[in-house]
Amino acid sequence: MIGGTAGLLGLAVSLIALRSPTATAPPVADSGPDGQWVRAAAAHASYRVPTAQATVRGRDRELADLQGLTTGRGGGLVVISGTGGLGKTTPAAQAARQAQAQGRAVFWVRWQDDTTRLAHDLTRIAQALGLPETRLNDAQSGQAALVDVVWEHLAAIRGWVIVVDNADTPRDLGPGSEHPGAYRGWVRPDGAGLLLVTTRDTARTTWGPEARLVPLEPLDPGASAAVLRDAAPSAGTAEEAAALGERLGGHALALDTAGRYLASPTSRYRTFTAYRHALVTEFDDLVGAAHPRAADPEVARTVVRHTFDLSLAQLHNDGYILARPALFLLALLAPAPVPRSFFTPALLTDATGQQATAAELDAALHQYGLITTPSLEPVGDGEAFRDGQIVLHPLVQDVIALTAPSGTDHATCHTALDTHLTQTVHDTTSAGRAGWPTARLLTPHLPPLHHRTPPTDLTTTRNLLDTLSRTLRNAGAAAEEHLLRQSILDTDTDHLGADHPDTLAGRSDLANAHNALGRYQEAADLHQQNLTTCERVLGPDHPGTLTSRSDLANALSSLGRRQEAADLHQQNLADRERILGPNHPHTLTSRSNLETARAALARTRQRRLPWQRPQR
Repeated sequence: MIGGTAGLLGLAVSLIALRSPTATAPPVADSGPDGQWVRAAAAHASYRVPTAQATVRGRDRELADLQGLTTGRGGGLVVISGTGGLGKTTPAAQAARQAQAQGRAVFWVRWQDDTTRLAHDLTRIAQALGLPETRLNDAQSGQAALVDVVWEHLAAIRGWVIVVDNADTPRDLGPGSEHPGAYRGWVRPDGAGLLLVTTRDTARTTWGPEARLVPLEPLDPGASAAVLRDAAPSAGTAEEAAALGERLGGHALALDTAGRYLASPTSRYRTFTAYRHALVTEFDDLVGAAHPRAADPEVARTVVRHTFDLSLAQLHNDGYILARPALFLLALLAPAPVPRSFFTPALLTDATGQQATAAELDAALHQYGLITTPSLEPVGDGEAFRDGQIVLHPLVQDVIALTAPSGTDHATCHTALDTHLTQTVHDTTSAGRAGWPTARLLTPHLPPLHHRTPPTDLTTTRNLLDTLSRTLRNAGAAAEEHLLRQSILDTDTDHLGADHPDTLAGRSDLANAHNALGRYQEAADLHQQNLTTCERVLGPDHPGTLTSRSDLANALSSLGRRQEAADLHQQNLADRERILGPNHPHTLTSRSNLETARAALARTRQRRLPWQRPQR
């Protein structure tokens, strides 16, 4: 690339005056690290690697990979990526210090959203590594572009490591407005040394095919516990710290915030458990507190509430003005994966009143690591596939939900969510086996819909959730069915009363869901409660009472109480023969149930040892 902007050419002139008098001809490409260049790196105080603040936890694999790259003879481009606050700077600094210990010339550059400043920094670094005056003169005279001059030199020198930290606006890396992945700007994979970039932009397309991506995930509970106990060793056990770390989603900045709070002798909460419990009602004060100087990006990076705003602001600046409302919608749902098929442009349009496109959603879902979207996976024999999922980090969800975006309100968003959830449930229950994966993902988000339903629509919503519950039973999704059955019973009890027929049916369904989960005693207790109520409200001969007695008998059999189960089935058979006749289908069912119960009782008696058998 020949030529360059006037600003960069002017910068070249000033840099020539700044060059080191020892910077003459570069060493040959195969000469390896040279003490002269290492000393030159050390002399630049403004480019020194940050000192370690604490022990690095939970990044062993990433650190091993980075150490191999920074201390090896190969060069190239490495990108450490992840959402704000995950601690990308920490492993980068650790790798840089390891490279220094191995005799590499290491330079640390803090990206400041300024292309001219980056050009200044990389040119000074190239000078420290021996960039000749003649080549700077070529850039000054317009015979070559400054960026090309610098990178041609860096491609000839081994043994250097340059870190560009917090390059969160890749389009501004310049020169020009091309993505860094075009490799014609200040970020290139061409060097004989290693260029290491940390960024929130996780997209492979941004950094190009030759970049080595090192994505950071949240810390696991064990590593989170270690971070917390490093900061506040007397605040509780490792298990208690792990529970708090899991609640904070393994988010490094949040863990640091909590650790510093717990270590303070003036804090109201002094233990991991007390802090975790307080988050239920005081999240916005403990972790989500606002900072008066949050407009300063350097401050925003250090505050949990504001660190995600930097990514959202960048999406907005890139033209994706609905990215923040899209994430706000997700934050209003339950803290669980969301079916990708549910989260559509139509939902976003209804919630915001603005026409949304698939590009808006894709930007919100795939840039800057605020959420993850696990790929489709086969289920069982491959006849069906799991619905694509949208997973919002729990801490991102908590923070985003604190403040509605401008022009967006909770009521409108909830109305849009409820309308689209209802339609998606209809579509899912009509899809047969193909709808099973979506039904599982929808379930955690439906109880709030049920609770928000106005009284005039409760019956319709109840019937819809009952249908989905049966779909979940067919899918073998016992836990998901149990969640919906509990929601149905709670709402029926609140609005209809404990003795209403719908409530009695809901209680029976929930008891059966307990049984499907192997919670036999809870199932039996609930069936006994239901039978007592049915006998009082409906009468002993009502079909609902007879069904409730049969359910209780089956639950007792699951508990191993065979004789009691057989006695109840015997009573039910006698009542149905009397009320319905000997050949009615329900009578035949009771007779079959009694035979099954007696057979189970006989097997139980046969398994007893001789001295355990009753004497005649």
